[in-house]
Amino acid sequence: MNPADLCFSTATELAAALRRREVSAREVVTAHLERVDRVNPSVNAIVTLVADRALEQAAAADERLASGAEAGPLHGLPVAHKDLHDTAGIRTTYGSPVFADHVPARDHLVVERLKGAGAITLGKTNVPELGMGSHTVNPLFGATRNPYDLSRSAGGSSGGAGAALACGMQPLADGSDTGGSLRNPASFNNVVGLRPSPGRVPSWPDKAPWGQLSVKGPMARTVRDVALMLSVLAGPDPRSPLALDTPGSVCAGPLDGDIRGWRVAWSPDLGGSVPVDPEVRDVVRGAVEVFGALGCEVEEVCPDLSGADEAFLIQRAWQMELAYGPLLDEHRHRMAPDVVWNIEEGRKLTGPDLGRAQVLQAALFHRVREFFESYDVLLLPVSQVAPFDVGLAYPASVDGTGMETYLDWMRSAYLITMTGCPALSVPAGFTPAGLPVGLQVVGPHRGDAAVLRAGHAFEQATRVGERRPEVVAAGTTGGGRP
Repeated sequence: MNPADLCFSTATELAAALRRREVSAREVVTAHLERVDRVNPSVNAIVTLVADRALEQAAAADERLASGAEAGPLHGLPVAHKDLHDTAGIRTTYGSPVFADHVPARDHLVVERLKGAGAITLGKTNVPELGMGSHTVNPLFGATRNPYDLSRSAGGSSGGAGAALACGMQPLADGSDTGGSLRNPASFNNVVGLRPSPGRVPSWPDKAPWGQLSVKGPMARTVRDVALMLSVLAGPDPRSPLALDTPGSVCAGPLDGDIRGWRVAWSPDLGGSVPVDPEVRDVVRGAVEVFGALGCEVEEVCPDLSGADEAFLIQRAWQMELAYGPLLDEHRHRMAPDVVWNIEEGRKLTGPDLGRAQVLQAALFHRVREFFESYDVLLLPVSQVAPFDVGLAYPASVDGTGMETYLDWMRSAYLITMTGCPALSVPAGFTPAGLPVGLQVVGPHRGDAAVLRAGHAFEQATRVGERRPEVVAAGTTGGGRP
């Protein structure tokens, strides 16, 4: 296999070839490091690289396999971890000047599980400051650029992960999602991202382990690869009190199969509750027609999402203050205005505010639960806009409606967060300007398998995710490693 084949093989194919010893881990890691050298200077996706360490791990992996040791499901696959996830002995900055030189002593649970499955750490992927927002830019490393148009945003907060996948710098990527941070960068970069059901992927360490707003999850270039990675990340852990008991291996279950007769709901604008740019609506509408061609019963309808907006904004502000309030007291002058604003919003909250958010979300859960008694999946836009100017903090307006805060333009994702349902972003098509648009596939409570099956069927019918960005071919020559 030549380097280009290695870098754009699916993770599933690559893992099988590695186990059969048709290619070595050293060859795979070397090919991906060469891709990072050539393309990363253009997109700024990987911000900390541990090339020598990765090559040493690859050599050790080859030796273990040659000795007859059993290979893990991700044996020899290179992965750069989100810079919000602690990596033992590797700089983890959270995109903040406050943590510019922070080197954790332990791995986050998702890193621990990936390494335990045989993955090889390449480094860290870029994030917004403290992971706040769906546009990846921070004072330490600058902005991650969209591989399909370098003047555009790569989304966020897992924006570095999404861009690195699109460019063939890694076959799999870990991420996290509170208001769309796995789904939005997947949509912007023409890759796949899954927000799993809360508890599907355990989290540790965690200041608020009983919370369900933020989840960790997988990103990849295909739905099958996302399922493979989920099978490694998922499963119980005694350090995570909400972790589901279902073993991770179940998540790698069969994806192929006829979805003919599935009852598919869809909405271009979440029942009229959010503005969506026409070019995005057009792509999503075309994607929905594919489900009709696959034999599904498609109906334009949306569950009642009232109360989701208020509940999310309250819970997010509370979470931001809990996580970063002490930093604000000591480092306000080193923090971005949007970060300061969201923490201060948390400080304004009262006990009745938090209680109201819980009541609103409980009512929302039951309305959505009843909705899914009549439908197998719900289809929606992932993002309300296509990738926007990388120099903007966030879009000023969407389809003529002004956006007052850095959160408003992602309501199409964060309203779904509040339902507690799993949601998948799968490549759906491109705008006339050649910018990627993702389709959001939402399933019932803990219906991760349903969204993966639906997304896989759509992916196989369309092959949209196979379109590569021009920067992969053009690239740069040389360039310093981060």
